[in-house]
Amino acid sequence: MPIYNYLLIAIGAYLLGSIPTGYLVARSKGIDIRQTGSGNIGATNVFRILGTGPGILVLLVDALKGYVACAFLCPLIYNGLTPHHSDMFIPFQQEPIHIQMKYKVVAGICAILGHVFSCWLKFKGGKGVATSGGVFFALTWQATSIALVVWIILVAITRYVSVGSIAAAAVLPIATWFIPPIGQDFDHRRSWLLESITIAAGLMVIIKHRSNLQRLRTGTEKKISFSSKGATQ
Repeated sequence: MPIYNYLLIAIGAYLLGSIPTGYLVARSKGIDIRQTGSGNIGATNVFRILGTGPGILVLLVDALKGYVACAFLCPLIYNGLTPHHSDMFIPFQQEPIHIQMKYKVVAGICAILGHVFSCWLKFKGGKGVATSGGVFFALTWQATSIALVVWIILVAITRYVSVGSIAAAAVLPIATWFIPPIGQDFDHRRSWLLESITIAAGLMVIIKHRSNLQRLRTGTEKKISFSSKGATQ
């Protein structure tokens, strides 16, 4: 049964993460976001092409995909496979903390992979920053909040989303190591698991930004505009 649980949670989380929010929002306005700007379906390119409103919408929905996969979809699928329980969350919450974390980590990884390699777009997608943020907010909101503050400050100062994203990806594993989730027993098995997945996700985000790093070095990376028309410079 545990393997079956993990498998169904993985599939459900992947499918949720694979919803191409940026592509759908742009399509609703008659634009194929893959053929415009950087060609990425993530919130940054939507900001650049469609403006602040659509950009914020895509950012929030992409983050929610990760959060919902861990915080809600995971226990719902688990409890649906647990016979004779009508409550939505109690059976899952009765599992030891480190077991709950394993299920949530599987859901989070698959949601991120779904966003980055969407089955609806020939296994191409975004860079996973917003979805990773949602996943880690569900796993450890304290450490993720620190990374989010770093992201906001750097984006506000530089107007380069890539700079904020790369910095946040580097800060999150450090913050996770030093700040275990409040209100839950500290467990070395869980801390190592969280640290490992934050390092892996951070590396993936940085690798996905390698073209941005190249443009930053050459001075051709575009800044975002906070106007409603999505102008860039």
